[in-house]
Amino acid sequence: MSDSPLAAEPPNTLTDSRELLLGYLDYYRATVLRKLDGLPEDDLRTSRLPSGWTPLALLKHLAFVERRWLRWGFAAEQLDDVWDDQGPGDGPWHVRPDESAEQIKRLFLDECDRSRAIVAEAGLQERARSGGGFDPTGERPALIWILFHLLQEYARHAGHLDVVRELADGATGE
Repeated sequence: MSDSPLAAEPPNTLTDSRELLLGYLDYYRATVLRKLDGLPEDDLRTSRLPSGWTPLALLKHLAFVERRWLRWGFAAEQLDDVWDDQGPGDGPWHVRPDESAEQIKRLFLDECDRSRAIVAEAGLQERARSGGGFDPTGERPALIWILFHLLQEYARHAGHLDVVRELADGATGE
């Protein structure tokens, strides 16, 4: 997994809420890829934790998190597959043997690009569209809420990868 995009943490002088939120999302997207850089294919597919998830499966999970929350949930795109990272019979966070690390990385990058396009066309206060992945009888969340949810999910999973990477090869840090 090379050629990870380099995203810096947004500057502490930034005061625009939208730029700050989107800057941190891109920072954590890049952080996840950076933490996977340099791991051989075997380590990307090996779990080091009792729960059994692998670093490559976590990346696939995050691609589908983007898809579920922004394409299916917020934009109400009618998608055939929003749960491939949690397929029946495969258990949660699975990667099929025929899926390469580069394919999963491309899936992740493509979903992030699609998410950015959706967000660029919407206001932070805009509510998720009808017909999407949210309960049609309930309150549809605003884009700002969805983006904060994604941000906390990325931050949490980046921390998980910190631990897994240290267990795999001793690498620590950003």
